[in-house]
Parts: sequence; C-alpha cells; structure tokens
Amino acid sequence: MSRTLLVVEDERPLAETLRFNLEMEGYRVRTAEDGVEGLSMARALQPDLVLLDLMLPRMDGLDVLRGIREQSQAPVLLLTARTSEADRVKGLDLGADDYITKPFSLAELKARVRVHLRRKQDVTVEERVLEFGASDDRFTLDLNRRLLSRDGEPIALRPKEYELLAYLAQRDGRAFTRDQLLNDVWDISFAGGTRTVDVHVRWLRKKIENPDGPPRHLITVRGAGYRFER
Repeated sequence: MSRTLLVVEDERPLAETLRFNLEMEGYRVRTAEDGVEGLSMARALQPDLVLLDLMLPRMDGLDVLRGIREQSQAPVLLLTARTSEADRVKGLDLGADDYITKPFSLAELKARVRVHLRRKQDVTVEERVLEFGASDDRFTLDLNRRLLSRDGEPIALRPKEYELLAYLAQRDGRAFTRDQLLNDVWDISFAGGTRTVDVHVRWLRKKIENPDGPPRHLITVRGAGYRFER
C-alpha cells in the first residue's frame, strides 16, 4: 500500500520539487503552504510521515509540530534553515524525529524518509507493558499506548522524555553513554551536545524518583552515562 506523505513548505518551488521526487519513489504526496493549512491537513489525512518547514506563514512550524503530536506519532522531519543548537534541540524536544538543514540533497532526504518509514513499520503491535518500582509505588509503562502511569494515574511526559525512558527501561541494567543515547534516542543525525540528555534525565527523575532520596531507577554511571533499574 502506498504511503502518504505530507509536505508543509511555503516555498512553492521546493514543495513541488519534493512532491515530484517523492512521488517518483511511489509515495502519495500532499502539500500545504502555511502552518494553519498544514496542521489541518495533518489532522485530516493522518499521513505516514510529515516533512515540516519551521519558518511558515500564519503558524510557526513548532506550533504545527505541537498540534500534530497531540494526536499522532507519525515521524516528523523538520526542514530548517536554522542552524543553532537551541533551535534543533527545541524541535527534537517537542517530538520531531529528525531535522534536515537547508540546503539539502534530495538523495539524503529520500534516504531519511525511507529510514523513518521503515522504523515505523518495524514497531511491533503486540501488547508490551513494563512495570517498575516498589509494591506501594508502582509505575506502568505501556509501550503501545506510549503512556506512563503511577498506581493507575497517568503521568504527562514530553515526547523525548517518553522515548528516553522507554529505551532505557527495555534495556534494564545496561549502562549507556550520553553519546549512545543521543545516537539511539535522538537519532545519529542530531549533532547537539550531550547536555540535552542530562536535562531529560533530570525531568524524568522529578516524575519517577523519590525527591527525598537517591535515584532508584535512573542511575548515574560515573564516567559513563546512565542505566535503568526496575
């Protein structure tokens, strides 16, 4: 079955170039020229992947991303002329899966589209639930629903908080360096510093650790990085 891609890009020549080249790859491609139209189409079409420009008229690309993430976990690849680390980190923290800096090669863009669609296809649909914590303070991580709860009460997580927790929880007891976590959770293309890992660990600890004692689940491994203990 043909995959549906949504391109949200206000530069019409670029949007049409992307449409033509992606349709040649066998995808169904729809385009939107501003943020409001892009968000509306994302909600209506439920595309398999979104290519999203950051600098859009009527609604900023980051606001479009927030809207998409309210009801979809489809891969979102940011198209951006912004090169600062802060801009990249903000987009990734809001739930983007990758970013591509303009100008870019069409070959690289098509390769990244294939990678993210393949990852989405490889996600198993079997029920997967992980539990951790003490009997009187129990956490449940539902990997299908992307939901963390504590004694039955949902806990709100940012998209990358969830992905980091899910990654570590499925590899219980294994230590990972910050660079490994950046490569595997934020994608190898992310060239930002390792500080973002520490920030997300700190946010997660506020939600799953006892503030009056040392961490029991997200453990710092001196000289290396972090490991998870159920």
